[in-house]
Amino acid sequence: MKKLLGHTPDSLKEIAAACGLPAFAGKQIAQWLYQKKVRDIGGMTNLSKAGREALAAEYEVGITPPSDCRQSSDGTRKYLFPVVCQVGNKEERFNVEAVMIPEEDRRTLCISSQAGCRMGCRFCATGHLGFHGNLSAADILSQIIAVDESDDLTNIVFMGMGEPLDNYDNVRRVIEVLTAPWGFGWSPKRITLSTIGVIPKLERFLAETRCHLAVSLHNPFPDERRDIMPVQKAFDIRDVIDLLHRYDFSGQRRVSFEYTMFSGLNDDKRHADALVRLLRGLECRVNLIRFHRIPGFEGAPPSEGVMTVFRDRVAASGIPCTIRASRGEDIDAACGMLAGKKQLP
Repeated sequence: MKKLLGHTPDSLKEIAAACGLPAFAGKQIAQWLYQKKVRDIGGMTNLSKAGREALAAEYEVGITPPSDCRQSSDGTRKYLFPVVCQVGNKEERFNVEAVMIPEEDRRTLCISSQAGCRMGCRFCATGHLGFHGNLSAADILSQIIAVDESDDLTNIVFMGMGEPLDNYDNVRRVIEVLTAPWGFGWSPKRITLSTIGVIPKLERFLAETRCHLAVSLHNPFPDERRDIMPVQKAFDIRDVIDLLHRYDFSGQRRVSFEYTMFSGLNDDKRHADALVRLLRGLECRVNLIRFHRIPGFEGAPPSEGVMTVFRDRVAASGIPCTIRASRGEDIDAACGMLAGKKQLP
């Protein structure tokens, strides 16, 4: 069954016409999908009964409810979603996860864009899964609509399973739905995309959206970064920085750098100073993240004291630098821990 989620009013107009509905029904369907968040075509009550029946014969809304939800002691909630991905000529069933992080005045949803990931970062549980397929725009939007907190969400971050720029066309469609007046009508300032630095797609993202950007850096030395992030072979972090220098981040759009810290690997003064040199002249901030242990990687997190010294040394250069609070670690929902562990029946 084909899904309506992810379509624009123009494509919905074509779908409506094929089902014998008037052209203006495309806009009506978009309202039902993105503003009223209807779960079933039968609920689109301003469409004719015959039109709804014709539409339902070939399409479904496309919202998949979560198959599991776990809550952390800190209030973080992790949702598990079953998906079916097209891999070559066959379909593969998989699990992806979305994480809702509550704060006093915010509800941030961290969403997945792929089943698994092909980037192979050694410290990331998702990377250890390998690649199992891209999520469709409907699969990604479904995470946003199906969580219990959907109506209260204040921010979306593409920081879940997968590399968003490796599935850019579908991610771009989701951003369009989120920000368009006919869609959710959100400001792009409420959306952040995280990437390891897929340069060709990064150029498109920077040109085509006004959303915030977070770059996974993790080590300022190219050879050391390559040891933990194979993508460094294809897309040098220095080239990523050079690209970012061509854009203005002094206004409402922000770029930040995610820096996961490993004891004895990237947490000393040498690394802090190299990080400052690498980012010099770029309007940005650095978020330090304590490494969360995962099976298959021998790294360990540094002490709080070591992280504080690193933070202060970077901040003293004039680059804002903070230590990000860890959320949801007790339910494997923290950075780098998403692995879709619950098996499908």
